[in-house]
Amino acid sequence: MFDVFPTLECGDRTLRLDRPQVMGIVNVTPDSFSDGGQHADTAAAVAHALALVEQGADLLDIGGESTRPGASPVSVQEEIDRVVPVIEALLPQVAVPLSVDTFKPEVMRAALAAGAHMINDVQALRQPGALEVVAASKAAVVLMHAVGGPYDAGLAQAYVDIAGDVQRFLAERVFSAEMAGIGRKRLLLDPGYGFNKDTAQNFALLAAQDRLNDLGAPVLAGFSRKRCIGDVTGRTVAAERMAGSLAAHLLAVQKGAMMVRVHDVAATVDALKVLAAFDAVPAPRAAKPDMPRWPDED
Repeated sequence: MFDVFPTLECGDRTLRLDRPQVMGIVNVTPDSFSDGGQHADTAAAVAHALALVEQGADLLDIGGESTRPGASPVSVQEEIDRVVPVIEALLPQVAVPLSVDTFKPEVMRAALAAGAHMINDVQALRQPGALEVVAASKAAVVLMHAVGGPYDAGLAQAYVDIAGDVQRFLAERVFSAEMAGIGRKRLLLDPGYGFNKDTAQNFALLAAQDRLNDLGAPVLAGFSRKRCIGDVTGRTVAAERMAGSLAAHLLAVQKGAMMVRVHDVAATVDALKVLAAFDAVPAPRAAKPDMPRWPDED
């Protein structure tokens, strides 16, 4: 499965997709649902990012605005002031690509000018001007499924066929990206777990996630510490959802995901190594079992 998409072009850096990649989350926010406030200033965010790279992160995703349900909107300038200093501080210190989690074209432009290698957009470049900003760069981009607005993540929608609906949405966004000049080697597709989906819908989508592998771009899965994991495990505190998140991400990888976006990098790296060791074992040959021999009856 891991030779279908050999590389992801991220500006002047390239990710080899010969194994699932781990994207470490760096929230420079006071109100993110899981770790808001822990790394809200530049120094703390940079220290956290360096620790994630030491733990094995293949790339970093820097966010300056929370997209959790009920989060307060942040101005363009405030978001820029949060993420750009982190990018500038990390660029000379790490070799991994730097992604910026934003849906605002103005923030994208500032982040790319500062040296970011990827844009992670929960609106899949649907905001006016976003396609053009990314197309004018050489950066990679994550196109995520969400049917609501950028602040409507918690509003579940009705789906006739959730995997089919997500597949059609992402196919249209891939087409739009290509028409704008963004090649497939720069694209990642995110099913949008936790965005406009209830718990049952999230796991129905996970069960059919392999249908997205036909879209011609690698899939990124992000279950880390999300509410659906808490609903299943009974863990009401987001930071206590690591085990459930690991399970969901391993299932997503088995369904074809080539990248997982996580808070708990070290544990995820270890879990993926175990999965890789299992996958490397040749399938046993079918053999007839030795049957017991019974003495002849008189």
